[in-house]
Amino acid sequence: MKHAKRLQSLMLGASLMAAGMPTWAAVKDSQGGPAVLEMNLQTPATQIAEQIYSLHNLMLVICLVIFVAVFSVMFYSILKHRKSVGHKAATFHESTTVEILWTIVPFIIVIGMALPATKTLVSMKDTSNADITIKTTGMQWKWGYDYLKGEGEGISFLSTLKTPRTQVGAPGVQATEARGDNYLMEVDNEVYVPVNKKIRLITTANDVIHSWSIPAFGVKQDAIPGFVRDTWFKVDKIGVYRGLCSELCGKEHAFMPIVVNVVSDADYKKWVDAKKKEMAANADDPSKVWTVDELKQRGEKVYAANCVACHQATGKGVPGAFPALDGSAVVTGAKAGQVAILLNGKNAMPAWKATLSDTEIAAVITYTRNNWTNKAAENIVQPAEVLAARK
Repeated sequence: MKHAKRLQSLMLGASLMAAGMPTWAAVKDSQGGPAVLEMNLQTPATQIAEQIYSLHNLMLVICLVIFVAVFSVMFYSILKHRKSVGHKAATFHESTTVEILWTIVPFIIVIGMALPATKTLVSMKDTSNADITIKTTGMQWKWGYDYLKGEGEGISFLSTLKTPRTQVGAPGVQATEARGDNYLMEVDNEVYVPVNKKIRLITTANDVIHSWSIPAFGVKQDAIPGFVRDTWFKVDKIGVYRGLCSELCGKEHAFMPIVVNVVSDADYKKWVDAKKKEMAANADDPSKVWTVDELKQRGEKVYAANCVACHQATGKGVPGAFPALDGSAVVTGAKAGQVAILLNGKNAMPAWKATLSDTEIAAVITYTRNNWTNKAAENIVQPAEVLAARK
């Protein structure tokens, strides 16, 4: 009866643990991300990740050996020297030999663990002789990428969450769409790099601390405002690899995925050519005069990609954190003030002059001035006005 009750308790505990697991871990696979019921580190895709994996296993073995040795001696002593079989407590207080042993042995163990770990740490910081250098900027709540050196130099784009809000829901609002296999781990613009090439990654941030992390690469580098830090990776397997921001950076922290697409040299060249053509096609002439409807249509997309996380799709904002745009005196007042805020930032609002083009800023301002209940007298902003305000 006693064993039956214990078995019942174990089964209940297992059921509760399974019920508490995230949906993606218990049910689905994320291509390039965590696997179903994954209990170990992700499969390494770089030499550094391989070393980290080996170190992880080595440390576990050492800890297991210490655990078994210590508890074996302890239980042996308890069983063989208990009072019930006639043993009496010893009266000695110290032993020089034992003191020396339990000082020297742990020291040797620590040195044995530190040497291979130090070698890996030194390798992780060697960013020299990189084939491609990419700067990544963390921002609430997306990643910006600039290819600084190597093939693809000049490419620049933003990478934002691709999972639709209908799958995510909102506080007090249930999701209306079933979650996909890559729920919260998919982006609209993936980072492309060639296989077997050393990629130097420079990280920084424009608001709070973020962290660029891909477990399969063995990379986790903080992105800190006002600081430039770097790391590197060299992937030896073609495929898609996923990660997430690993620092608590605000209410949308869970919505900052990272996706790196590792391709062959030929496919990378095709991507570079296509991306540069796309950037050239999207480069707007700031002297072009747009209609209100054209700017509203363009501005809706800019708002969805950059503003909806804070100010919400309804324009109501988040009370106590982010102001409402619906009915805002700034939005319905003189347009020069709103242009200045978007360009230079204010309080929690970041400066967008380095991230958005003149046309994008003009479009999103025009969109907010003509959306929800807003009917501003100055209802349109042209890109040329934004360009003039930059000077």
